[in-house]
Amino acid sequence: MSQAPPNILYCHCQYANVVPKEVKDAVLRKLCESGVPFEAVADLCEMAARRDPAMARLAAGGAVKIAACFPRAVKGLFHQAGADLPADGAEVLNMRVQSAEAVGAALLDAVVRPNLPAKNGALPEAAPPPV
Repeated sequence: MSQAPPNILYCHCQYANVVPKEVKDAVLRKLCESGVPFEAVADLCEMAARRDPAMARLAAGGAVKIAACFPRAVKGLFHQAGADLPADGAEVLNMRVQSAEAVGAALLDAVVRPNLPAKNGALPEAAPPPV
């Protein structure tokens, strides 16, 4: 039996101008054109501030790939919302520093490469270097 593909979450970072618009638009376009199911949210920061119950559902839904910003920030947002992400099943793609091509390719790759920092800030042992 094959493993279920990871859930994909795209954050549009609506309320902070920290992610280049061109990158956000290109990643969203690639996801839409792929035909792969994904969930898009306007802003994870705003959702965390409201402790949106959708964050708990996303964190508990199995392996997940998230297109947003820095992994440590995304980990903190989910923690703030009371919905810690699974350390061994969450990969965060950073649209602030990675290209749209790299983020899009990683989101559509079925392999999850966990990259949430540990409490001491270190990356997990098994995490490969970013592409």
